[in-house]
Amino acid sequence: MEEAESEWQPQVRAQVRQQAAISSGMMVDVTAHFGFTCRGSSDDGRERQITTDISLYYAKQILELQEAGAAEEDLHPIVAEAITESYFTEWGTRAAGLRAGFTDVLRIEFRF
Repeated sequence: MEEAESEWQPQVRAQVRQQAAISSGMMVDVTAHFGFTCRGSSDDGRERQITTDISLYYAKQILELQEAGAAEEDLHPIVAEAITESYFTEWGTRAAGLRAGFTDVLRIEFRF
């Protein structure tokens, strides 16, 4: 029974990851220090805990990098772009030109 479960779980995880990359996207939960660049912005950078959906575009990039063996630090620029799009600019409906970056990452968790 244990052997069947050990083979089943990786297959199920792979299917869920594939689904996230092609149709459902995923959520990211990040705790880090976020800083901003935007003309006229007065929001100083600070530590935040953010949980948000990210688009298929970024989900696919993240999953491909993970499959290629990228380190978590390699994902930071893409995760920052994904969070900027979904959380800070609300899918492009506000704060045009805002760029969010993060440093001092305490935690990143992806959910499918």
